[in-house]
Parts: sequence; structure tokens; C-alpha cells
Amino acid sequence: METLEWTTGEPEAFLDILEERRNSSDLSHALRTFSPPPYKGHPPTSASDLNQTVLDSQYLHHVTEEIATESGEPLEDIKEKAAEILKEMSHNLQLSCIRLLAYTLSKVLKRVYHKILVNEEGMNRLRQAMQEHPVILLPNHRCYADFLVLSYILFTYDLSIPVIAAGRALMGMRLMGEVLRRSGAFYIGRGIRADKLYWAVLSEYVQTIVRTGHAPVEFYVEGWRSRTLKSLNPKLGMMQMVLEPFFNGEVYDVSLVPISISYDRVLEESLLAHELLGFPKPKESTLGLLKALYFLEGNYGSMHVRFGQPISVREFAKGRLNHLQYEPVPRDMPQEGRKEAFVSILAHEVVCLQERGMVLSPWSLIALILLQSPEGLDWDVLTQRTAWLRDLVLKFGAHLDWPAQVSDEEVMSSSLSLHQSVVSCEGGRVKLLEGEGPGDEGPTTPEAGVFRRAATRLMCASYRNQAIHVFVRPTLVAVAMATAPSTKKEDALTRFTFLQELFAGEFVFVPGMAVQDFEEGCSQLVRCGVLQTSDQELVVNDHAADTVQFLQAVIQPFLQTYQGVFHHLIEDSTLVFTEAQYVLAVRSFCLKRILAGELQTYEALSSDTLKNGLYALVRMSAVTKTKVGDQSEFRVNRAAIQRIADSLGTTPSISCSLVEL
Repeated sequence: METLEWTTGEPEAFLDILEERRNSSDLSHALRTFSPPPYKGHPPTSASDLNQTVLDSQYLHHVTEEIATESGEPLEDIKEKAAEILKEMSHNLQLSCIRLLAYTLSKVLKRVYHKILVNEEGMNRLRQAMQEHPVILLPNHRCYADFLVLSYILFTYDLSIPVIAAGRALMGMRLMGEVLRRSGAFYIGRGIRADKLYWAVLSEYVQTIVRTGHAPVEFYVEGWRSRTLKSLNPKLGMMQMVLEPFFNGEVYDVSLVPISISYDRVLEESLLAHELLGFPKPKESTLGLLKALYFLEGNYGSMHVRFGQPISVREFAKGRLNHLQYEPVPRDMPQEGRKEAFVSILAHEVVCLQERGMVLSPWSLIALILLQSPEGLDWDVLTQRTAWLRDLVLKFGAHLDWPAQVSDEEVMSSSLSLHQSVVSCEGGRVKLLEGEGPGDEGPTTPEAGVFRRAATRLMCASYRNQAIHVFVRPTLVAVAMATAPSTKKEDALTRFTFLQELFAGEFVFVPGMAVQDFEEGCSQLVRCGVLQTSDQELVVNDHAADTVQFLQAVIQPFLQTYQGVFHHLIEDSTLVFTEAQYVLAVRSFCLKRILAGELQTYEALSSDTLKNGLYALVRMSAVTKTKVGDQSEFRVNRAAIQRIADSLGTTPSISCSLVEL
């Protein structure tokens, strides 16, 4: 049992579930008696009974009749299509397959991870919640390992196995697609909202699971895996579906469980970095998976899985929604006043709770420092600055896995050893390595050299991103204060609100909470001795200038990338383009600026950051997005972009080198 000291002063115990696996039989573990408490007090129902309930539902009957009337097709043909969609989509959870996976995963996880640490208190809360109301498990998504690790943990703790929303691409994996289906996966296509019948079948399937207490439901509220390891803004479709039974008065309450999964090292770190640089993503296949498992070597450190406090949707709705609206109504009747705003706020809150539950590794702090020190640092200096940063993030409220009984030097040496593919320590100096990319066999060109360095830096940035939520609010306050016309609090708040709107695609903020976010950032700066506040003014303490400059540097890669985006769109003659054309053009523009020494951040080559810059302009009405056929086109308003660029241009430019601390 390990204990992490949280900044509230309350310790939380984490148990390494692999310890027992290393000391006892994996086969006995897989074949042991599995007797979870009845989920919601109901006896389990079969997958076939669930499917029949969906097909017999009044709602699906109404939709099929409506489609038959609109299309002129026979009703029986529409019903047959609905049955085919459901057959392709639905899970076929079988305990025998769970046992097989438990045995296999025990072997794989022991080989890959040093520890898998789970908070015991969270498991106790989850056990209680599963006996009271429908439970929705909401993990963040950083690694392919996320998919079945939760089921493995729940099996270990004798809790009901969830049914899991999975992408349809996984279904196409020969053999493995069926194994996943029998492990609880149900498959969903992308871009299916326009398909009325598919959407109706999926919606009724998910809602029936929630309504009947068939099983806990697990899905990624962010929609898909984050390639940057930074939290993504939530997708609302699945969240809307699981909440509809509550909105319709069909269940008294729903429990949402935010789950924070943190990795010392991610299995796909190199693959993700190269995807961001434009290299094609390998197609999911069983053969590819088996090859990856066979060649998987090395130490990937520990994984922390923290099950958060269940959120009662009924309690969360108090003061936000009128409970009188939750009376039962016919499912086939149009419903006014949809709860999109409520769903959006709740989904964003879940992501923020996932962030707050993250357990940071020392490498996240080291990565942040090294990214600001491109020429590298002496070991003693790096150790000193990392210890300083450790104390700062704890004051900001972060949860850090830094063993108290081990010296700082040992902790850092262990972290560097774990990430020796991207960092080296020679002659007492620590620096990032130059990466290798696909197609590096040929002669090295200046452009290829940039992409090789970019791959390493994006890998390093991904670990910084696991911690960046800790800095976002105080950093935006620090930048806002530096660019506000006065020390008045209202001027800093105005500037903060602009920056938050600009970076709303980079970082997750609960809608309508800008003032609260500003106050939180100010409070964090006060807590670490940087700021003095009054009702009217914000004043930086004399001794805190270095900390403020460090915080401003945290956001520099994003500021520089967005400035590059604006520069290109203002100067380029192309006014209309697709997203793919935009990414290629702006990446080429930024590459040239990096080669010319005019741009310092390699993150300007990341497709995700470039897209976030584009969609920031869409949100701020400087670019118009329209649907043309099967794709979207973007039209530039140069004058509007220039106004945003001028406002952003007042932001101080911080040297990439870490300031002296």
C-alpha cells in the first residue's frame, strides 16, 4: 500500500494491484469466484434480452414508422435495417472472455508496468454507488491500454463489468474485434448523427442500458484518445444519451464517476508525436496488436488510476434545472427545452475533475523545464529547479507522486532512466535528444532535421501537457496582468477573459465560469506568494518576478503557434480552404520560420495545435466554417484576424530559456 499526500493534508491510499499478481497464480486469479454485488439490486439480464427490449421499444417503433413515411420504404425493411444496426453495434459480454482477458492482461501488464496503483477509497465509493443508481464510468483517454484496464480493475475488485463505447474501427480487427465485443464493447461509428435510424438505435440502446440497470456504462467524455496527452473539450452526444432517462423521469438519479488515469510513460509516445507531425496513423489490426505486444520491451513505469467522487446528477441539477421538467413523458413526442447547456456544463465539469484527480510524475515537471531550456541544463541546476517546481505545483493544488523517503537526485535519475529515448545525461549535462522519424534512411535535409527534433520535443511536450492544467489559470492571470493597461483587477479580468476565449480549444474551462477561473488563478498566485490582491488591484510582490516570468513562459509555445497561424492567414492570398489544406500550408509556413530562426517552438508543427488555432478564429468570428458536400470549407476575414493578432501581439515574448530561479 502506498500513500500520496494531497495538498489538502489528507492522505489517500493507493494499492498496487500487480503486487499480488507477481506473488500468486494468474490462472487462479482469472478462474476465481466472481460474485459482484447485484448492480442496482437487479439480477443480471442477458445481451439478447437487452437487444429485444430495444427493438420492441415504443420510441424505436415511432422512429421507424416516421422514416418509412418519409422515405416511402416498407416499414418491415426499416425495422430489418434497425435490427442489423443493433446486431453490429451491440455487446455480447461473457464472463468466460473476461476471465481469458484477466489471465492475458495479468501477463502483459506485469511485463509492461512496474505498478498499477488504484485508490482504495474510490473503489469503496464505487461499490456503494453501483448498488444505488445507474453508474457511468468516465475515464480520461491517453493510451490504448485504457480500454480494458478498467474492466481488469473491476474484475479484480469483484465489481460489475461495464459495457464500453468503442470506435467501429476496433470492430474490424479480425478475431480481436469479437474478443472485445465479448468483453463488453459496443461499437459506434463516427459522424452518425445525420443518420436518423442509426442515431435512434444507438440512443435507445444506451438509454435502455441505463434505464434497466443492465450494466455500468463506460465511455470517454473527450470523445477519443488525446494525442497530446492534454485534456480535450468534451463531446456531448453520449453524455446526452446517458442523461436522457434522468431528464425523462425514468430513473431517479444517475451517478457519474470521473476517473483519472495517469502514466509515467505512455506506450504510444513516439507514434503519437509522429501522428501530430503528419505521419499516417497505422490502421488498427489484430496482427498489428500482436506484433506490438511481442516487441513491447522496456520499462513504462507506473500507472495511477484514481476513481473520483461520484457525481449525483440530481444534486448537480439543483439550481440549474427545474425538477418539474423530469416528469415522465412519451418518448415519441417532441420535447421542448433540451438540456444541451446543462449537459455541456456537466461534461466540462467532469473533464476538470479528471484533471484535478491526475497524479503527476516527476518527469512531467522535468519535461516542462527542459522544454524551456533547449540547450540543456547542468544536472545540479536541473535538480534545483525541479525541486522548486515541485513545491510550486503542490502549492497550486496538484497531486504528485514524489516519494518522500527517496532523495531528489534518486527520484530524478529514475525518471530520466525511464525516458532515455528522449533525454540524455552526459558529462553532467541533461538535454533532449534528436529523434528519429519514419523514412530517415535517406540523406538528412534541414527540413528532416527539424522534424526529427520536433518528434522528440512533441514527445516531451506530451508529458508537460499531463501537468499543464495545474498552471493554466495562474499562467493566464500572469499574462493578463502583464498586458493589462493598469493594475486594476477589472482590466486584468478583461484581458484574462480574452485569453481564455482564445485558448478555449487548448485548455478545458467550464462554460460561464470565467470570473471564477480568474479568481482561482489569483488565489493560486496568492498562495505561492506571487500576488497581493485587494477589491480593486492586483500587485506582484517584488521577489516574485522570476515566478511570474516562468509562468508566462509556460504558455509561450501556444502563443507563438497562434501568432504564426494569424501571420500566415493575414499574408496568404488564399481566402477559402479545407482543414487539410490549412494544416499543410501553415505547417510549411512555420517550418520555414523555424529554419530561418524566426520561430522557436516546434509545437507550431503539431496538427492539433494548428487546428485549435483555426477553430479559435471560428469561435471568435474571424473565420467562417461552412459545409460543402462531404467536407467543410473555411473562409478568412483578414480584418478580424488582424484585430485579434494585434490584441495578442501585446503579449510579452518570453525567452525559451528558463529564467533563473
